[in-house]
Amino acid sequence: MANEIDLVEPDEPLPNLPVARAIWQPRPDFSTATEGWLTAGGPHHTVLSTALGADELTVIADHLGIDLVVIDAATTRRGLAKELRWTAAYQKLAQGL
Repeated sequence: MANEIDLVEPDEPLPNLPVARAIWQPRPDFSTATEGWLTAGGPHHTVLSTALGADELTVIADHLGIDLVVIDAATTRRGLAKELRWTAAYQKLAQGL
């Protein structure tokens, strides 16, 4: 799973903890991104990368032969649910071929 985001400046300094710190706004919006993440079975451990985007992750997934769900500015709840159903149907058909 990948969710495109926009990094935003914090309103006040972040605590000085021994971990990476960032504030972001998920695309297309918090509600749609969160629902999509949960619907697609997103993990509770995540990684934030400014070096790799959805295009690069898609190429890697294609080379590895794995599915990649991308939540981006064009994502809608209905569209993502439909994409997940089509992917599930494809996987079942591919197993039988």
